[in-house]
Amino acid sequence: MGKFNVALDGPAGAGKSTVARMVAKELDYVYVDTGAMYRTITWKVLERGVSLDDSAQIAALAAGTLISLKPGQTGQTVTADGLDVTELIRSQEINRHVSQIAAIPEVREILVRKQKEMASGKGIVMDGRDIGTSVLPDAEVKVFLTASARKRAERRFLEMNDPDMTLEELEQDIERRDRLDQGRAVSPLRQADDAILLDSTSLSLEEVVNAVLELCRTKMEWR
Repeated sequence: MGKFNVALDGPAGAGKSTVARMVAKELDYVYVDTGAMYRTITWKVLERGVSLDDSAQIAALAAGTLISLKPGQTGQTVTADGLDVTELIRSQEINRHVSQIAAIPEVREILVRKQKEMASGKGIVMDGRDIGTSVLPDAEVKVFLTASARKRAERRFLEMNDPDMTLEELEQDIERRDRLDQGRAVSPLRQADDAILLDSTSLSLEEVVNAVLELCRTKMEWR
């Protein structure tokens, strides 16, 4: 069986990045974290002091930014114009603004084009909000990974270990991001018609990864 692409979509905090990275490792495929690309542009916008309402300048920044995603010792290393921004793009400030940046049509157009190029040769596991619907509509395996807002908040809360953020505040922020992602005009968050829904609320990480791999085996006869 030749190589195929895996599209993994879902809301904020569903664990898409971790699952996609582990699935890619098992398949010996390349993992592409599209969320990191939008986070990188958000970081650059905030770092440059660009107005969040200046769509034209933000799009220009996106077009002129060289983003590199490479495997690292503890996950994926993200660089912007040669600078390692892996940790910088995971702050709560980035969390608050990334959905707004990702909703800009020109930014999505630029980054989606880059993502399509990455996947053109197959053998890609890509996660995000609109992979199965817009970026890789022809992906051979599509999964929509979700969980309750409370469970997603609990998982993110344990990861962040931020004394200034309560669990309730984090849950509200996740619900706010859900509304923004689902309500944007361009490529809103939604389950592709041919995607398999996987609710991880009561599943362990290992169970979720195994479920995705089993889907690959069933649909693509992967061994």
